[in-house]
Amino acid sequence: QVQLVESGGGLVQAGGSLTLSCAASGTFVRINAMAWHRQAPGKQRELVARIGRDRITVYADSVKGRFTISRDNEGNTVFLQMNSLKPEDTAVYYCNAAVQIVPWRDAKDYWGEGTQVTISS
Repeated sequence: QVQLVESGGGLVQAGGSLTLSCAASGTFVRINAMAWHRQAPGKQRELVARIGRDRITVYADSVKGRFTISRDNEGNTVFLQMNSLKPEDTAVYYCNAAVQIVPWRDAKDYWGEGTQVTISS
C-alpha cells in the first residue's frame, strides 16, 4: 500500500507564509507527478500546483508568483511553499501522487487525507 502523509497546515495572518510537506511511503517502483490540490468550503477541489519527475511545474493562475512546488532528491516528498497568503487561500490542501506500484502496470493516483490551511484577514 501507498500512503501520502501531509503536514504543515495551520492558521496564519494574511501576508504570511506556510510550507506544506507530503511524504510518500510504502512499496512502489516510482512516483511520477506529484501535486497539491485544495478545496474550500462549498467549492470544488482545484489543482494548485503540479510537479513532474522532470521537475517541470504547473501552477494555478491564482497562486502564480506566490506559491512554489518542489520535490526532494529522491522524488518521494513534495513541498508547497506558500507566500503572501490571502484569505481566499483558505482551504483543505490535499497531496496527490501518481504512483507506479509495479513496472508492468500504469501509475495510479493516490491522495493524502488533507491538511487545513486557514488565512485570517
